[in-house]
Amino acid sequence: MDSKPCIHWLGAGLSSGPGIAALARRRGNVVLWNRTVEKAQALVKTIGSSEGLSVEALDFDRLAEIVQPGDVVISMLPGAFHTQVAQLSLQADAHMVTTSYLSPEMQALDVEAKAKGLVVLNEVGVDPGIDHLFAQILVDEARRAGMLGDGHSVSFESHCGGVPAVANDFRYKFSWAPLGVVTALGNQSRSIRNGQEFTVEKAWTSVEEINVLGETFEVYPNRDSIGYIEEYGLADVADLQLFVRGTLRLPGWKAAWADIFKTVETGSSDDLKALSEQLWSEYAYGPDEKDRVILYVSLTSQTADGESWKASLSLDETGSGWQTAMARTVSLTAQVAIGAVLDGRLQPGVQAATRDPAEAKRWLGLLSEDGISFHAENVTL
Repeated sequence: MDSKPCIHWLGAGLSSGPGIAALARRRGNVVLWNRTVEKAQALVKTIGSSEGLSVEALDFDRLAEIVQPGDVVISMLPGAFHTQVAQLSLQADAHMVTTSYLSPEMQALDVEAKAKGLVVLNEVGVDPGIDHLFAQILVDEARRAGMLGDGHSVSFESHCGGVPAVANDFRYKFSWAPLGVVTALGNQSRSIRNGQEFTVEKAWTSVEEINVLGETFEVYPNRDSIGYIEEYGLADVADLQLFVRGTLRLPGWKAAWADIFKTVETGSSDDLKALSEQLWSEYAYGPDEKDRVILYVSLTSQTADGESWKASLSLDETGSGWQTAMARTVSLTAQVAIGAVLDGRLQPGVQAATRDPAEAKRWLGLLSEDGISFHAENVTL
């Protein structure tokens, strides 16, 4: 048996291929678990190499038997499974990684993880994931420049979106079932605007334009941004004028989706399911169609006498096939995070990405080696 820790990758979905390939090449001893073995085998065939990579049928009892102390289990399954996977991993004295948002149920495992010296790592995709790395680096840069102290008015914004590389009439395309995207439009969001808490009940009521590297996009606030103020090290900023994490869309998106918004607002759950099926049939990505991921994070600080400081980090990736931009930015970030876990560079416990700016830069450097390009303004990577 291989003495190296084993990496158990759960899920052979659209966002897994590039990360699996990189791990097999760099680390070896990767097992791809999927409910449908044929789908996992097809992905391995598409990747073009099975060296350091094997396939198993996903069965949680079988997984519990196989996972060994020191292994890493990464869940790319639907979010409802993450806590179960984390509990199984902790029981086996193994680490656990997921790209999804950190949930209260996962946070509740923190004491056990720390007691066992294990890492349960969340939010290591693109958004959430690379956006966190950008934020930690920018805040550290501003603090080093002395631009976060008293007398500074600070604005922070982070916007990310996956869109078609070639704009269509709908200004969007789907990589998976649209129901989640559609229903999320009706969720409340909280952010900071003009120094005050800003609540939006429905996404489409607060769509604005933003310029990213000379191109105009539409953005709207996403989820609860306010909880990330402390996460990003800005809780001690006295005059925080703007703090928002948002979703980015192509220009014209709001107008193109007007009928969708009406259904979200007034339709039943059956109406939304029917709408999702219709959208999937009309606006799903084709097999070799190019997608695009844009992420833009900026921090601005201004003094009362008008002195201004601004820095930003961004990426703009395209891809297709098994190496879509979404698959690359999500799964390659996850494989870098797994490397950090295996190399012992993260403290035990339940956590999201990394709060260490130096470690964040290291992750971005490794992603650059995998072909992800970053644009930096007034900050050195």
